[in-house]
Amino acid sequence: MTLPALRLFSRAEMIYSLKSFTAAMMALYLSSRAGLPNTFWSMMTVYVVSQPLAGMVRSKAVYRLCGTFIGSTATVFIIPALSNAPVLLVLAMALWVSVCLFISLLDRTPRSYAFMLAGYTAALIGFPSVQTPDLIFNTAITRVEEICLGILCATLVHSVVLPAGLTGSVMGLLDKTLTDTRRWLKDIFSAPAPLPPTAGEDGATSAARLRLSVDITQLRLLATHIPFDTGNLAWTTGAMRTMQDRVAELIPTLSGVEDRLQALYRAEGGWSPDVLAVQRQISAWLAANEPLMAGVEVRLTPAEYHDQRLALRESATRLESGGNHSPWSRALRISLVSYLEELVMKWQECIVLRQDIATAMRLGVMPRRRLAAVGNRVLHRDLGMALLSSLAAFIAIGLCCVFWIQIGWADGATAAMMAAVFCSFFAVMDDPVPAINNFLKYTFLSAPISAIYILVLLPAVHDFGMLVLICAPLFLVLGCYSARPALLMVALPLLFGVAGTLSLHDTAHADVTSFINSTTAQLLGTFVAARVTRLFRSVGADWSARRIRRAIRRDLVAMARGVKAQQLQIFAVRMIDRIGLLVTRIAQGETNRHHSVARETLRDLRLGVNIIALQQARRHFPAVDFGALLAQLSQLFRSAENLPAVSLHRAVDQALGTMLDMPEPTPQWRSAISALVGLRNNLFPDAPVALNVKEEAP
Repeated sequence: MTLPALRLFSRAEMIYSLKSFTAAMMALYLSSRAGLPNTFWSMMTVYVVSQPLAGMVRSKAVYRLCGTFIGSTATVFIIPALSNAPVLLVLAMALWVSVCLFISLLDRTPRSYAFMLAGYTAALIGFPSVQTPDLIFNTAITRVEEICLGILCATLVHSVVLPAGLTGSVMGLLDKTLTDTRRWLKDIFSAPAPLPPTAGEDGATSAARLRLSVDITQLRLLATHIPFDTGNLAWTTGAMRTMQDRVAELIPTLSGVEDRLQALYRAEGGWSPDVLAVQRQISAWLAANEPLMAGVEVRLTPAEYHDQRLALRESATRLESGGNHSPWSRALRISLVSYLEELVMKWQECIVLRQDIATAMRLGVMPRRRLAAVGNRVLHRDLGMALLSSLAAFIAIGLCCVFWIQIGWADGATAAMMAAVFCSFFAVMDDPVPAINNFLKYTFLSAPISAIYILVLLPAVHDFGMLVLICAPLFLVLGCYSARPALLMVALPLLFGVAGTLSLHDTAHADVTSFINSTTAQLLGTFVAARVTRLFRSVGADWSARRIRRAIRRDLVAMARGVKAQQLQIFAVRMIDRIGLLVTRIAQGETNRHHSVARETLRDLRLGVNIIALQQARRHFPAVDFGALLAQLSQLFRSAENLPAVSLHRAVDQALGTMLDMPEPTPQWRSAISALVGLRNNLFPDAPVALNVKEEAP
């Protein structure tokens, strides 16, 4: 067995390992004093729950407690009822694990841990108890007690002894997200204004900006632990959720402003003085507000905020009315003004929210504001992959159980347990097989260490102090390694392999035969999980990326058809989440393909915003045939080629010409023109400046 070269551990790693080991020994001692039958389960639970950050420990503890209780309750009902029908029992247990796994994969927050645990907890308790169904209630109760004791000890130690809060991680990620967003703003409004980038530069820039969506998704998931934090960060829960939504909404707005500016440059053959003047004014406004985004207490009054926005709006409005421009140039200016007003408003909302978060962090009190947030319920869900993962778990458990029943192997229950655990634990990955194989490898390599402990060291232990001394060297070192994300998948299988084998001591089966049987069953269950997953579930990153792109197109079709009454905020949040998932999957691919996907995804984001705006505006302009235009868009996104037709170009131009001829501007009028400009510019970037408004000859 080879571990990565040992170097000095950091202070944080050593503290984390000491706290985890202390909590594990405390749980082991208390469970033995309480007379619980499987004391090492309490010890192993501590290492399952332990996390470097105290808020994450408490979050995981709550979800694990809920999952354990639900899984134990299911076992109490299933095992006695079906103990005389082995086939039905296997089907029921496999179905329970699969359904729980399916639900957990649809909830992409840390809360999903509770559903996943409810599934394989039933397997951990139920399969070893099939021979004694009359004792299942007592077995479930003691298992819940053992796990709860481990959870309690881990939570207590990590929360009281030098607790590591979430503040640094959450605030660091939040400020990084805002810094990247502000950099994008500065790039757009830098003076003198930059020329439109070339195709290669545009792809690289788009890819860099799409990585902002990864930060937003990570912040959204990390923020779910905030209510469990020990410090003042807990007061920022509502503001943090709203901030995530506001930044997500900013991305299509920023992309739209940049898109309009580049189109305006091409349409007018350069930068007009009035466009440059507005860019300089917005750039100065961004520089003046920069301290506010860093949490510096330079609070502006509501009147000052209003005056700033009014001044910027007046300057932007002059773009629309000044000069004698072509219809396309006029439409671009109207659209740009609409987007600039929206951009200023949303960025000021982010400034206010950042200041509210800073106030809550300092005083422990949130300003009273109405903080409406979409939340995590609209995140991307892949029903197909969830079903495949559930099917793989069902088949793997069934195969292990058939093998167990056919040969009458007493430890076959352990194989079925391991199949349930590993099919569930890694199901969130595109290809779980490498991770399962890694676990299999290091579990196998832990066997010699486990043999030394169970056959040599533990028989010589006569009191609890000696047990602590023999466990300390291995568990303290592995605890330090588990604090490093890069080495977590090396340390965990070694920890669980040894701790799981130590549980043989609880059942008075600490002999060579039991050790070989138990280890073989663990390895067999893990092997079956890996092979079945490879057959039914394993996919590549490219395959997952294509599924995400198809999901985006399905949403565009549904919005164009009006099937979904999606609000802009919901679409933006879900789209940014999908972009984050997409970026992580194409990051390792070819550079040209990466840039191409980045450009196309940003374009789809802008198109979705335009379609929503048209759906909202169509009822205000019955004279314009928006219905036919949306039907053509729906057909476009359904087609495999995704090549816009000439008739669609003509329909967009005719609708735009009709809207420009209307005499009285209204907010709905501006929104409709902005949407039509976005459709024309994104679907037909090489179209001539002149609008195609001529009717076809009969």
